[in-house]
Parts: sequence; structure tokens; C-alpha cells
Amino acid sequence: MGRLFGTDGVRGVANADLTAEMALGLSVAAAHVLAEAGTFAGHKPKAVVGRDPRASGEFLEAAVVAGLASAGVDVLRVGVLPTPAVAYLTGALGADLGVMLSASHNAMPDNGIKFFARGGHKLADELEDRIEAVYEEHRTGAPWDRPTGAGVGRVHEYAEGFDQYIAHLVGVLPNRLDGLKIVLDEAHGAASRVSPEAFARAGAEVITIGAEPDGLNINDGYGSTHLDKLKAAVVEHDADLGIAHDGDADRCLAVDHTGEEVDGDQILSVLALAMRERSALRSDTVVATVMSNLGFKLAMEREGIQVVQTAVGDRYVLEEMKAHGYALGGEQSGHVIVLDHATTGDGTLTGLLLAARVAGTGRSLKELAGVMERLPQVLINVPDVDKSRVRDSADVTAAVAEAERELGTTGRVLLRPSGTEPLVRVMVEAADLEQAKAVAGRLADVVKSALG
Repeated sequence: MGRLFGTDGVRGVANADLTAEMALGLSVAAAHVLAEAGTFAGHKPKAVVGRDPRASGEFLEAAVVAGLASAGVDVLRVGVLPTPAVAYLTGALGADLGVMLSASHNAMPDNGIKFFARGGHKLADELEDRIEAVYEEHRTGAPWDRPTGAGVGRVHEYAEGFDQYIAHLVGVLPNRLDGLKIVLDEAHGAASRVSPEAFARAGAEVITIGAEPDGLNINDGYGSTHLDKLKAAVVEHDADLGIAHDGDADRCLAVDHTGEEVDGDQILSVLALAMRERSALRSDTVVATVMSNLGFKLAMEREGIQVVQTAVGDRYVLEEMKAHGYALGGEQSGHVIVLDHATTGDGTLTGLLLAARVAGTGRSLKELAGVMERLPQVLINVPDVDKSRVRDSADVTAAVAEAERELGTTGRVLLRPSGTEPLVRVMVEAADLEQAKAVAGRLADVVKSALG
């Protein structure tokens, strides 16, 4: 079988790929592996467990809680909260383990399990591999060493987590949001209560859409992957800006007062300048991925801010930030990490900081986001090719070099083999959309003929 753990935990169709038995087994395995690693040495272990509002999260949460308690772990159930809230509470409550049940921006039938280590940080890959191996060993018949009597875990509801997390968010803001009217699109997801409450406590006038989760409607036509309703609502209500989250609220995209999208690159630009003013942007550096728009990099260079680029994926951004002590990083998709205040992408925190910059400067989001100009970006997926040869093909190399000469300093070419499919992604940026389309089309043709 393939590796269960992907880049963001274990995901699949709930009750088909991801069953109650798997959730229970992985939780017991996680408890045993962490005990072997010495995480629980000298004390009764404690875990924080939360979920998004998917219907399947109800039975999967029950399975996870049962697994942990049966392995001797005390459990604090925090209920429906964003992924970054579970990460934060894992650290704030001194828990040895955090578990979040969510499939983020995926459609409702999917669900997932993500484990956090002590402090609210992502588990190391080697621990995930060990959990998977132990789970598989016991799934096929090896008996567990089970505690009895007073050794079993106890389960407690921890409703205080809601207020504790909101107090944390509001407490880190550099200024209040009084005078701002903000539309929040909650994707019928995990932040449907948290985000409106946090913005309101910070002083904003709040209008919500997509904030009525029923267990079945998460990400359905609302949220950061469906911005049309938010754009319309911002204009209709004459709001200063709009904020959109995904299902587990680790992402944030925005809309300015005219209804125009403000993407993750633009949000990073605004926050980078704000943090530098407060001497909070360590090394005057921001971390982004190779898919960030060239306009972002050019804008940051013009402002005297260094951009360090990583492979695509917020896990790689976070690794680079932690390795070098950088304070800000993120992706075009809206995963933004402010490492001084969060151990993972936090969409509510990002939205609050963005709104605080608008309120603090008295400038519109449109003006602030104008610090960078998004260059036209064209992406073509070339299927049914030998992606392993993309870096070794002389024809492809020559075509890329020719394209780069044509684009000069005002454009960029990126060829990426897909991590999951037999295809190559051809991305071209240029000052002119038609030029970007033409160059991307020519490169795609070369990739198809050379690698097909």
C-alpha cells in the first residue's frame, strides 16, 4: 500500500478510505509511538482533539478519542475549531499531542486526521512513518499493550478553548479594527463562530456569509476557493474589505472594497511591509514558494525585502522559516504563517492582521495591495508524458532557455513534474497576457513531443 500520511496528514473519503477503525488504530499507534520516543516520560499524557463541522467528523472524533483514551492518554475535546486553534491550544495547554479532524478545502465527503506534536508543531516525518508502521503491524493482528484500571485515559470537554484562542488572536494585533466594515466568508467551516467573534472583539463591524454549517455544506460554493459570493457581498454592503477562509481556516484570501481579489502573494506583501515597520520582520526576509508571482518578488526587491523561495507546499515554507528563524512566509493560495504567533497557517490571524494594517494606516486594501503588480500567469498541464525526463531532455532545456531569453527580466518560466500524476506543469509569467499564453503554448508543445 502507498504511504498513508501525505503532506498534510491522512486524508480520504470518510467511511470508505478513512474509516472509524483506521482513525482509532492510528490514534492508538500515535500514543504508543510517542510513548516510545519519550514524549510521555514522567507524566500522564494529555491530548487536544478538535474537528471541523463535517458530519463524518462526529464519528471519526469519537474513534480518535476512544483510541487515545484506551492507550492511556487523557483527552481534552475542544469541539469544532480551526486547525490553527487546535495547534495553538496544544501548545498553550501543555498537551503532548494534538489531533485535528478535517480535510481542509476538500469537498464534504472527504475527511482527514492531522497530528500535532508538543508545542503545536507538525509531527516529524520519521514519527509519521513510525506511526504508520505500528498501525499496520497491529491492524494485521499483533495485540496492543493496553492499560487497565486507573491507567486508562479520561475524557473531558474543554469549551474554554474557544475564548482562549480568540483572546490570543485579538491580543497579538498591533491596533484595533474600529471603523472598519468587513464581510467574512467562513466556508460553512471550522471558523464559522471563531472568526466573526474575533473580528467583532477587535472592533470591526462584521457581516458574515457562509457561516451556517450543517455538517454537509462545508466549502460548498463558499470560502477561499469560491470567491464570487464574497466579492458581491463586499460591494453590496459597501464594506471596506472581505476575508475568505477554507474549511479548516488555515487559509485566508481577501477582497478589496471594489470587489477585486487580493491573493496570498499580495497579502504577504502587505504584511511584510507592516511587520518591517514594527521591526518584526526578522532579517527583512519573507519566505514564499517558486509558484509565487514574479510581481511579488519584484515588489519586495524594490522595497528592500529579501524573498527566499521553497518548493510548493506550506510544509516547505514552514521548514525554511524554522531553520533560519524567519518570521513571515506563505503561499499564493493564502496559507500565511506568522511564526511569532502561530505554528501553522492561520487564516483568522492573517485576516485580522491584514485588517489591522488597513485600520492602522487609514489606507484602503486596494491601495495597500497595489505595492505589487501581479504579472499575467499562464499554467498548462501536459498529461501522459514521462515527467522523470523533464530536467534531462535537451529539447526541453533548449526551449526553456529560448523562452527565458524572450521574456528577459519581465517574465519567468517554471516546469514542474506533478507529484501525483503523469504530467508536467508548464507555468509562464510575462508582462503581457498574450505573450505568456504564446510562450506557454510553445513550451507545452515541446514537452509533449519530447517526453510523450
